[in-house]
Amino acid sequence: RRCVQETGVHGGNLKIKQNQKQMNSRLEIVKNHLTRNDVVALNLNQKSDDDVVICCAVRTALAKSKKGGFKDTPIEILSQNVFKAIVDRTKIDPKHIDDIVMGNVLAPGAGATAVRMGMFLAGIPDTVPSVTVDRLCSSGLEAVSIIATKIKSGLINIGIGGGVEAMSLYDMNNMVDVNNLSEDVFENENARNCLLSMGQTSENVAAKFGVSREKQDQLAASSQAKAARAQEQGLYNEEIVPVKTIIKEGEDKTTEVVISKDEGIRKETTVESLAKLKPAFKKDGTTTAGNASQVSDGAAAVLLARRSVAKQLGLPIIGRFVTHAVVGVPPEVMGIGPAYAIPKALANAGLKDSDISIYEINEAFASQACYCVEKLGINMSKVNPKGGAIALGHPLGCTGARQIATLLPELKRTNGRFGVVSMCIGTGMGAAAIIERE
Repeated sequence: RRCVQETGVHGGNLKIKQNQKQMNSRLEIVKNHLTRNDVVALNLNQKSDDDVVICCAVRTALAKSKKGGFKDTPIEILSQNVFKAIVDRTKIDPKHIDDIVMGNVLAPGAGATAVRMGMFLAGIPDTVPSVTVDRLCSSGLEAVSIIATKIKSGLINIGIGGGVEAMSLYDMNNMVDVNNLSEDVFENENARNCLLSMGQTSENVAAKFGVSREKQDQLAASSQAKAARAQEQGLYNEEIVPVKTIIKEGEDKTTEVVISKDEGIRKETTVESLAKLKPAFKKDGTTTAGNASQVSDGAAAVLLARRSVAKQLGLPIIGRFVTHAVVGVPPEVMGIGPAYAIPKALANAGLKDSDISIYEINEAFASQACYCVEKLGINMSKVNPKGGAIALGHPLGCTGARQIATLLPELKRTNGRFGVVSMCIGTGMGAAAIIERE
């Protein structure tokens, strides 16, 4: 009031603008004093229209490779089912989807053509673009992260990220033809170590960091027990999309089946029964078929959107994509990746271990899972409460998105807020993402 009296209306307005400018300048100085983590942490306590939210996350059951329910099911059918479930559950008009990114490792061209066929089979129009990505075991999470990043940067408003793998139809052992490599590869230690089998890297982790066979078998038995209990209690029902498909029996006969339950869970598994298994990759090794992830077929998809657009379209909001981190580690011990990716993701979000309710850490091998959990000092009660890949399976390109579909219902059931999804990555990397339940 005094400003207006002393300088007149226009002068008062000028004074007010000057004061506002000074205040904004002070706020900018304070903001610059805050670390990047402080700013992120402050933002986590409020909802913004620009938040990247999760509207739906679904998966197929995971079937045993070569002999399970999906042994004759191609990528386009697996993809079709998760895409259609996303549309049916959220009631989204597919024309609003700005992009689709799916992870795949084994199919030629990362399954790009088959995934596009799958979206058409699901009724998604040809105006919606699609692409596939291959970051090996984190391909599904990478796909979700790409969609989240595009939304955050303003390039799109809505997208589907996910992953699919038909390991029955494509051989993991044929990923690299050494005859086509240059001699330079074999003269560079890191490049050469990218050719190590994943089983060999598991043995390296166990030997280098002293992870005993007993510890590995204990983790494996626990994973099976948790998964069996979750299946019996129906805790997977919300995330799994039943898939009607066919199984070929001989040249002329096919049987129609509906696959709705994970096939790799072995309730009868004990530490004692696991101890009887022979090492799979090294004569005196500790990695066996029982304490390593299962080879599986499956698909998963996550619908993400800008919060303002999700609200405008009346889409359900079940979570928020907080952050994603990827790190590199030595190829010969690639399994240690989560031990370095998880701290980076937590730092990006300004969070601590005590803020995390659930860790979904991919059990590529019990050796590396044990090491990562112990290295980070994580309470095992927080890790894979519904079992992990040793019990469920690890369809390479699908896993990261599958973990999100598994995480969110459990956060809801247990009233948790933040969850971490993480995995090691062949050739020496690790990835982690933080998801918040809403």
